[in-house]
Order: sequence, then structure tokens, then C-alpha cells
Amino acid sequence: QVQLVESGGGLVQPGGSLRLSCAASGFTYSSYTMSWYRQAPGKERELVAAITRAGGNANYADSVKGRFTISRDNFKKTVSLQMNSLKPEDTAVYYCNARRVDTATTWDYWGPGTQVTVSS
Repeated sequence: QVQLVESGGGLVQPGGSLRLSCAASGFTYSSYTMSWYRQAPGKERELVAAITRAGGNANYADSVKGRFTISRDNFKKTVSLQMNSLKPEDTAVYYCNARRVDTATTWDYWGPGTQVTVSS
């Protein structure tokens, strides 16, 4: 059974840091691009960061560049998001995503999400 489970969310003051982790199981983890998305109330889901299968390339939303870092460990089957210099506008539910696109089929898995609240 495919599972993605996020952890590490919580309440933090502006300027603080959090590290989110996602543990994967039930699929060939190294074959998937891993991403973090977030969704704030009343807004569409937004791609925050993505990392390629071998971890050699990463992309970030402009709003988090220089503050967030995505990484993956294909042995432990985990992907992490280090979030520094957090701002109130970073408040959202953060979701771990695994995606693989072939010629005819797309596999797209999601975790249940973890809440990040940045407030004083």
C-alpha cells in the first residue's frame, strides 16, 4: 500500500525555522520526482519545491528561494524541506507529493498534509 506521511509541522514565530519530513513506502521511491506543495485557506495549491529522482536538481517557488531547501534520501525513502526565515505568508498545510509520468500513465501520490503556522 502506497503511503506518504508528513511530519514536523507546527507553530513557529516569524523568522524561525522548521524542518518537514516525509516518509514514503509501498512504491519504487527512486523512480519518482518528489515535491512539497502547500495550500492556504481560500487559495489554490502551490508548488513549493521539487527534486529529481537522484536528487541532482531542485526547483523552488520564487517566494521561498533562498529560504527553503529540499533534499531526499533514496536509501531511507524520505524527502525533507528545511524552512528558514519563516514568514506569516508561509502559513499553510504542506503536502508531500510523489509523481511519475510515463508515456501512457501518471502516478501521483499525496500525503495527508501537515499544518505550518507562522505567527507571533
